[in-house]
Amino acid sequence: MELITTVLSKAGAKKSTVKWKFKMTPMRWVFTGIAAAAIAVILVRFVLGLGATTNLNDQWPWGLWISFDVLLGVALAGGGYGTALIVYVLRRDKFYPIARSAMLTSLLGYIVVVLGLLIEVGQWFNFWRPYVSWGHASVLFEVFWCISCYTVIQILEFCEVGTEKVFKGAHKYLKKAMPVMLIIGITLPTLHQSSLGQLFYLMVGKVNPLWWTAFLPVFFLLSSFFVGAGMIVIESTLAGKALNHKVEIPVLRGLVKISAGAMILYLMLKITDMVVRGTFANAFAFDLPSIMFLSELTFGVIIPVIIAFSSLSSTRKGLIWFGILTVSGVVMNRFDVLFTGMGKYLNQYGGSYVPAVSEFIVSLGLVSIACLAYLFLAENFNILGSHGSEHADDIEIKDGKYASTAK
Repeated sequence: MELITTVLSKAGAKKSTVKWKFKMTPMRWVFTGIAAAAIAVILVRFVLGLGATTNLNDQWPWGLWISFDVLLGVALAGGGYGTALIVYVLRRDKFYPIARSAMLTSLLGYIVVVLGLLIEVGQWFNFWRPYVSWGHASVLFEVFWCISCYTVIQILEFCEVGTEKVFKGAHKYLKKAMPVMLIIGITLPTLHQSSLGQLFYLMVGKVNPLWWTAFLPVFFLLSSFFVGAGMIVIESTLAGKALNHKVEIPVLRGLVKISAGAMILYLMLKITDMVVRGTFANAFAFDLPSIMFLSELTFGVIIPVIIAFSSLSSTRKGLIWFGILTVSGVVMNRFDVLFTGMGKYLNQYGGSYVPAVSEFIVSLGLVSIACLAYLFLAENFNILGSHGSEHADDIEIKDGKYASTAK
């Protein structure tokens, strides 16, 4: 089943026809069903409150939604600013084919984060107050403002792509504004990515020594950068299957090596920090926290580095394993900091927490909405270089670089 909508617009005496398409497949119907269930739960949450839809309590005020939709969502959406830095600032043109898809994935990720914040704030109808109340001493205030501003910047960046097809008169103005928007769009994430780590740095004595450190902001920032390559590998693989589009292996391999370089720096800082703080032995206590910590570093950092600098990264299977392990490592890290890292402290007050089914439905629903939005936009706009825009035919490759042939 394919849905096609035709819109007629006038530009002076000229008429243009804009066609929108969205082919429904079994998997897309599954996404739609999960999204519908999530919307129903969200409506109940807005009407009846958090208590009716979550298992949160006074001892566990932060649960699945904070860890998955915010801490993890912000980290996994970090591929956008990292790719923009590599492509548009460092001028590594070989990575241009994945720039737009990475930035779109990042945009949708941040929209999910914003929606998640709205859902999980206790009194959601007061979401507007930080815009008029200056809470400059609060780390969460800075996170809220940076994420909000960065999401707006990303929407404007996507409008530069969108106006290639609709509202074309605005395209030249957005294109001129892109350098400024890119600079702002690269700067803002470095602030809120590190500030999320700052939240847990403030919890002195409440986070397990394996994760608590003065370098938590740096570790959160570094991991948000290197996980971007893993997300791009996974996203390009799934897009290849869904939209019949493949990114060349040398492009992904080059990106993976840059990511692995950041991983090495991350690992060196981790080990040095633990030695200086005298917590290195804690990693080999072989209790639950140490096992989770070692698993996180081994499978999420060390093995991906080996893959990146070996012949395995020259194969799609090796690249996919790099992406899966890297993303899994960051997922473990964010969950470990909140649940494993703070579990002992929170449990001493008699509290316990197991996410409700409704919490899983909402989280999966937000991801499903993002997937449907990505598929729609990729099918109708020039995101992958072969869909939705006449400008896709104006690109050719010369000496490994992408150049315009439009006259």
